[in-house]
Amino acid sequence: MLDRRSFVTAGLGAFGAVALSACGSGNTDSDSGSDKKEAKGQVYYLNFKPEQDEQWQELAKVYTDETGVPVTVKTAASGQYETSLKAEMAKSQAPTLFQVNGPVGLASWKDYCYDLDGAEILKGLTNDAFELKGDDGKIKAVAYVVETYGLIYNKDLLKKAGHDASEISDFDSLKKVVEDITKRKDELGFAAFTSAGMDSSDDWRFKTHLANLPIYYEYKDEGITSTDAIKGTYLPQYRNIWDLYINNATCEPGLISTKTADDADAEFVTEQAVFYQNGTWDYANLVDLDSDKLGMLPIYIGAKGEENQGLCAGSENYWCVNKNASEDDINATLEFINWCVTSDTGTKAMCGSEGSMPSGADGMGFVIPFETAMDTGNKLNEIADEYAKSDKVPVDWCFSTMPSEQWKDGVGSALTTYAADQSDANWDALKTAFVDGWATEAAAAKAKSE
Repeated sequence: MLDRRSFVTAGLGAFGAVALSACGSGNTDSDSGSDKKEAKGQVYYLNFKPEQDEQWQELAKVYTDETGVPVTVKTAASGQYETSLKAEMAKSQAPTLFQVNGPVGLASWKDYCYDLDGAEILKGLTNDAFELKGDDGKIKAVAYVVETYGLIYNKDLLKKAGHDASEISDFDSLKKVVEDITKRKDELGFAAFTSAGMDSSDDWRFKTHLANLPIYYEYKDEGITSTDAIKGTYLPQYRNIWDLYINNATCEPGLISTKTADDADAEFVTEQAVFYQNGTWDYANLVDLDSDKLGMLPIYIGAKGEENQGLCAGSENYWCVNKNASEDDINATLEFINWCVTSDTGTKAMCGSEGSMPSGADGMGFVIPFETAMDTGNKLNEIADEYAKSDKVPVDWCFSTMPSEQWKDGVGSALTTYAADQSDANWDALKTAFVDGWATEAAAAKAKSE
């Protein structure tokens, strides 16, 4: 698990070392007088992030124009990456570059991962915690983006409600502020929370990111980083925060199955709610709101010692190179990803925001865990950086150890059912999905990987 210094070193929101010159691998025009080598191999990247599809398409074209190496980018639909990867890997022209979300994802795809030990891209990595290793001790994947999430809030609305973020340091103080806002929401003209959308576009915020908190605290108590049998020690606290979200929001609890990610964004931007659980990646969707109004707090659930807790920071985006590709394609892929995080063009595109693409379009706004990291221009990243430099302890992204998508879906379904009828019986069904479902899916994943 990463300590606070690891995230500081990763350059969260900070300007890194001067970017190295591009290391393109050739030019197909032998009569140009260039000293570039002849281009060999090609790159096929199956991209995980739909929201960055246009940037990756442009960056691929720029790289091809510069080096002569063909780069194809295909982007999986939201929530369909694993399905798309399985389909593409079965083809004769399979991806040369793909990604896994962490240890569980690596276990499923380890037989396809090229050993990255000694690869150029690792030389600029700020911390070896951003490497994933296989059972053989070899590096199989490397993180290319570090992200942070918590409770984003509107400073102005909180002030209009007569409160300040300094009042909130644990679940009890959060609950006090939230319930006061709810009590006066008609008078104030806004709610405490945006809708907790359980439509498929938005349910990951709760079945994955919110569920990370009870897992994190259980792992911390047990001194472990993964398990085949979760105990559910902090499920009462999970219920605490879920109740707070759904009973103090812009919509009635029974309507959350119809609410989407777009709904939550719109509610926050149009100042219908004070609090919104999301992360640094969502900044581009919030730009219509004055950035000076933005703040971010840790997600408090009522765990002992949470007053010392920071934001949830980590990665579920690890690059893997397909070892079954040809030698030329493997080398071309390794050179491409290294160029992305070392060249001026690549780092500006990955880290920058407004006008950072070669075309003048907005960049990806990533915090990359490499020495070449640049200022992202993202207000939420600046807030995350402040937390990283503080004495607050960041919450690890333990959700990368969740046993399967089926497990997440089971938890999500139980959360939705419980929201409509908040009975103990329905929460017991959530416990079953969380604990028994984990054991079942972990056993199935283990059997599949052996």
